[in-house]
Amino acid sequence: MIIRKEEAKDYDEVYAVVKAAFAGAEHADGNEQDLVNALRNSQAYIPALSLVAEEDGKIVGHILFTKAMVGDALVLALAPLSVLPEYQRRGIGTALIEAGHRIARENGYGYSVVLGSETYYPRAGYLPADTMGITPSFDVPRENFMACKINENAPDVKGVMRYAKEFGID
Repeated sequence: MIIRKEEAKDYDEVYAVVKAAFAGAEHADGNEQDLVNALRNSQAYIPALSLVAEEDGKIVGHILFTKAMVGDALVLALAPLSVLPEYQRRGIGTALIEAGHRIARENGYGYSVVLGSETYYPRAGYLPADTMGITPSFDVPRENFMACKINENAPDVKGVMRYAKEFGID
C-alpha cells in the first residue's frame, strides 16, 4: 500500500471511494463526498493533508484534514476518513491517520479534532476533546467529539471549535 498526496486526477475516484465508504455508515448524511469537493475549494483546504491510500494502482482510502479554529488557535478538523468497504479492517484508515498526523506535525499543526466513532478513533490517540479544552459549537455526545494533540510541544488550546463554513455547522 502506498499513501500519497491526493492529485487532481484522483478527484473522481476519491468521490466514489468516499461515497461507497459512507453508504452503509451508521452516522452519515450521504453528502460526505460532496463535502470533500466543497472543502477542496475552500480557504480551509490544505493540499498536503488530503491523502489517498493506493493498492495496485487503485485508490482504496482517503483522508482529509482542513483548517479549523479553537479560540484564536489554528487546529485541524479530520473529516472525512474513507476506506472502501471491502478494504476496511485492514489498517488502511489507521495508516492514513498516522501519515496525516506526521505531515501535520511537520507543518506546525498541534491538534486534530474529529467527530466520529468512540471505539475507532481512540486507537489513534483521540480523547474526548473537552479533556484538552476544546468544546463543540453544537450538541453532540461527549465521547464522539474527540481531539488528538499531534505535537507534544503545541501550546494548550481552549475554546469552542469553529469548522470551515463548508461543514454547515456554525
